[in-house]
Amino acid sequence: MAHHKSARKRIRRNGRRRTINMARRSRIRTHVRKVEEAISGGDREAARAALRSAEPEIMRGVKAGIIEKNTGSRKISRLSARVKAMDA
Repeated sequence: MAHHKSARKRIRRNGRRRTINMARRSRIRTHVRKVEEAISGGDREAARAALRSAEPEIMRGVKAGIIEKNTGSRKISRLSARVKAMDA
């Protein structure tokens, strides 16, 4: 158990941040899943639209420190390649 006032405050703050971070991570996963579902369904337009909404969401997660910069870039790159491959 924390004995200092600052340590108790840090515990409270960590709990609040954890809740926010879990929500952000979940939102990112939802957007990525929507892109993957559109790709597997074969709907090009839906996949493009889902990718357009997923990209800024992933980069927001990078900015907030939820995921690493390279991880976010890699996710976007791989999703983009899969959507582009639908056209071929």
